[in-house]
Amino acid sequence: MTTTIRPTGPLQQGADGATSRTYDVCVNSRRVGTITVATHAGFGAAVGVISGLSIDERDRGRGRGTVAALAAEEVLRGWGCAQVYASVPADATAALRLSTALGYTERSRNMAKRLLAEPPALPAGVSARPMTEAEYALWHRHEQENYARSWIAKGMSPEQARAKAEADHRANLPDGLATPGTHLQVLVDAEAVVGHIWVARKELDTGPGAYVYDVAVAGEHRGRGHGRALMLLAERLATADGLPVLALHVFADNIPALRLYESLGYEPTQYNKGKQLL
Repeated sequence: MTTTIRPTGPLQQGADGATSRTYDVCVNSRRVGTITVATHAGFGAAVGVISGLSIDERDRGRGRGTVAALAAEEVLRGWGCAQVYASVPADATAALRLSTALGYTERSRNMAKRLLAEPPALPAGVSARPMTEAEYALWHRHEQENYARSWIAKGMSPEQARAKAEADHRANLPDGLATPGTHLQVLVDAEAVVGHIWVARKELDTGPGAYVYDVAVAGEHRGRGHGRALMLLAERLATADGLPVLALHVFADNIPALRLYESLGYEPTQYNKGKQLL
C-alpha cells in the first residue's frame, strides 16, 4: 500500500502573508489523516511550518505519519523553504519520537505551572512595586530593541523584526502601564532596582491563565537569587488575579532559565522544533 498526501483545496493566503495548504493523508485512495503546511508568518517563504499532523487511530504505527511528514517537507522544499518548524505537545509521545527520528531538534519550549491557592512569599530583604512611568518608558524602548534583535538572530530581516516588535508590543500593551490585566513590576533590594517582570492575563490552551512575557535581572545583580524571586513575584501576581496557571516560553539554549523553571515546578507543555531542509 502507498501512502501519499493530497490537497484538500487551493493554496490559502492569510492576512499575515503566510501561504498554507491542508492535505489529506491517503493510503491508496483511502483517507487516513490530515496534515497542513505553511510558510512562516514572521520569517516569510524561507521558513516552512508543519502542523496538524493526525493519523486515524486504526492506521497508526504503520509509518503513515513518517511518510506524510516527509512528503510535507518535499512540498515546502518546492516552495523554496530552507527550514521547517513544527510544534509538538509535550504529551504526544509518538509525535515527539517521530520528530526526533526525522532530525528535528528543540528550539524552544512552552512551560506552565499550576499555582497553589496560597501564594509564595518573597525572599527576605527584597520587595516589589509597580514600574513608574519613567521606568516604563526606558524599559519599553530597550525591550522592543531586544525583542527585535532576538528575531534578527533567528534569521528575520531587521525591517521585519522591528515591525514585529512594534506590532506585538502595541497589541499586548495598548494602554502601557494601564493595560488591563497587565502587571509590570520591579524587584527592589536595598533600595536598588535589581530586575523587572511583565506578567499578563492570557487565554491558554487549558483556559484563563497568566503569562510571563518578560523577566530579567540587571547584569550587575545576577547570581544572587533575584531571578527566582521575580518568578515567585509572578506567582503572587497571578494568584492575586485569581488565575490558576502561570505559563512562559524559554529557548532551549537558555540552560540557566530552564533549570530555574524546572526547579520551581514548571513542566513542558509544548516543544518547538526545527530542521534544515536545504
